[in-house]
Amino acid sequence: MLNRRSALVGFISCFCFSSTFLSGSIVAASSHDPLLGSARVVFQTNYGDIEFGFYPSVAPKTVEHIYKLVRLGGYNTNHFFRVEKGFVAQVADVASGRSAPMNEEQRREAEKTVIGEFSQVKHVRGILSMGRHEDPNSAASSFSMLLGDSPHLDGQYAIFGKVTKGDETLKALEELPTRREGIFVMPTERITILSSYYYDTEMESCEHERSIMKRRLAASAIEIERQRMKCFP
Repeated sequence: MLNRRSALVGFISCFCFSSTFLSGSIVAASSHDPLLGSARVVFQTNYGDIEFGFYPSVAPKTVEHIYKLVRLGGYNTNHFFRVEKGFVAQVADVASGRSAPMNEEQRREAEKTVIGEFSQVKHVRGILSMGRHEDPNSAASSFSMLLGDSPHLDGQYAIFGKVTKGDETLKALEELPTRREGIFVMPTERITILSSYYYDTEMESCEHERSIMKRRLAASAIEIERQRMKCFP
């Protein structure tokens, strides 16, 4: 019985590994989209949650930098300083946009700049695109969530991910009152990123599959035992 149980546990582990390995081939929404990695980030704002994923094959250095800032809690208490309906909702630079002070590790990462990783991916609604100054290698931590198709940005700004959940929140942000300051359309009230968290979709899928397999194997073991008792009372 001990050997049988060990074999079943091993089978569960192999099943989970195989499913995780294969899932990378079906993440893209279409054959024209880059593969979306398994990491997810959720920004919890005062108007709802926004979840997004990354394109590590498109902009690996940008993804590494932004994801590290998220893991350090760098975007907590930051805000969307710009919201232009049909165009962008832009997150402020971490170094200046937070209402809470930063620790030394957060500051070091926030002050880094990333080389411009421009690609052939198109700027359409839901895409995440880095902000920058005139220097193409000046992107730091500010980025936009596209609220519409903007082909004039293609090849000029580094795309590194896309929104996966929370379009209803983006629509709510688009309806907020705004004011114009120079070239920017800005919300009249602060849109705060109250907190953020991250998770891995492959790990969650693996745990779910493991749980299902355990229940099925437990039911099978009970049925086998019932049949054995019937044959050998």
